Amino acid sequence: MDFGKSLYAIVTIFVACSLLAAGLSIVSVSGIGEGWRVAQYVQRLGPVLAVCCIFATVGVIWLGWRWSRLAGEITLTAQTLEKADSAADIKSSESKVAKGMAAAITGCVEHHKARIAELQKQVGDLQLKNQLAQKREAHVEAIIYSIRDAVIVVDEYDRLLMANEAAGRLFGFEFKNSQHKGVDEVIGSCSKDEDRTAFADFLKQARQSRGRATRKELEFLDNGKPRTFDCIVSRIRDQEGGFCGAVAVLHDITREKEISQMKNDFVSHVSHELKTPLASITAYSEMLCDGEADDEETRKKFYAVIQGQAKRLNRLIEDILNTSRIESGLIKVNKEPVSLTILIEEQLQMIRSYAEEKGISVRGQTPIVFDQVYVDRDMISQVIVNLLSNAVKYTPSGGSVGIEMEVDEIAGLARVKVSDTGVGIPEDEIGHVFDKFYRVGANKKQAKGTGLGLNLVKQIVEKVHNGRVFVTSKVGAGSTFGFELPLAARVETVQAV
Repeated sequence: MDFGKSLYAIVTIFVACSLLAAGLSIVSVSGIGEGWRVAQYVQRLGPVLAVCCIFATVGVIWLGWRWSRLAGEITLTAQTLEKADSAADIKSSESKVAKGMAAAITGCVEHHKARIAELQKQVGDLQLKNQLAQKREAHVEAIIYSIRDAVIVVDEYDRLLMANEAAGRLFGFEFKNSQHKGVDEVIGSCSKDEDRTAFADFLKQARQSRGRATRKELEFLDNGKPRTFDCIVSRIRDQEGGFCGAVAVLHDITREKEISQMKNDFVSHVSHELKTPLASITAYSEMLCDGEADDEETRKKFYAVIQGQAKRLNRLIEDILNTSRIESGLIKVNKEPVSLTILIEEQLQMIRSYAEEKGISVRGQTPIVFDQVYVDRDMISQVIVNLLSNAVKYTPSGGSVGIEMEVDEIAGLARVKVSDTGVGIPEDEIGHVFDKFYRVGANKKQAKGTGLGLNLVKQIVEKVHNGRVFVTSKVGAGSTFGFELPLAARVETVQAV
């Protein structure tokens, strides 16, 4: 279109120039003075033709200019239409591209949504596992802190990771201020006891040993008294199976050691107690067999010794068996209303001869009328005998033993007290006198025994009859042992309700 416009402009200019030249030539010819007839005729019409050529030239130029403008407008319109079509195509392409991009974005979003959902699920699982791990850790810590035994946990560098209150009390440190510190620093700085410092060395050696667990008995001083601990150090494995630390558990076996020693002493004492009457029975029976008792009086004396030793032996065996039966709950109990005054008088008659042999006076009390208790007669008789014989046993010659009873009607109790002027019991041992196999250390040389008598008293009164035993004592001034039992009237009232 641009080339046609240019060609048309050239042709228009050429025609216009030709007309202009023709007009000018006519003007020049009309100026000749003489010529042919045609020339004369042209001469007369010359000016008019010249003017016509000039107007024709202007018209051609004007028409060319108008046509050029029209052609330009047409061209512009065509271009506009062409651009419009291109825009429609572009719009269509853009629409397709947009749809493709939208589809791609939608697919990408869906993919990422699925991925995000998966990641969110994984995060939720991790959070749940973390919460469970925290709960397990808190649970483990709660268990460790609630254990009565001392527990200490260290890492692979012997730094303190965890310790409960029992460990803090034992070694004298506070866990909050000692966490992540070296065991040597914690125990060494808080305790001057060499045994406690030796524990830190044992812990390190056990952690470095090849065995999974190491055991050792350690003895520490606590307020001047020795305490024995069974110490077990176990190595800790990590998830890869490597050793990453150690845990030490110290169990106080002081009481177990004491009981073990008591049992050993018990076996020793029982053996001696059994051998003594058996030896007497054997000796006197052999003398009888050998005819050394020539007269009837001597034989009666031998018979009395044999009978007395047999009763002693039987009583010892009964004490052992009764203690075992009561603890196992297999003992038969036959309860009935019984007067304590009558029981006391019966046992006093039995104990007086034994007391008189040692030069000890025994005193009773005025009987009380309303003193009935609902008990097993034989068991309570054994309780009274054990208390009276124990008092006589630990009272030196010239002393006295007394028994008294009182009734507390308001509380519904009958209370029996056996007092002596014997050697007494140290204050720090009073709490153990009713323990099985226990014998006061300072009084062992005073008299022989198995350590079962007072324990049997406690078992009969408290476990079988729901009563209470008690003791007061002062070294060198004597002791008072006693027990309380519910009155029969109160027991009947309770049973009726």
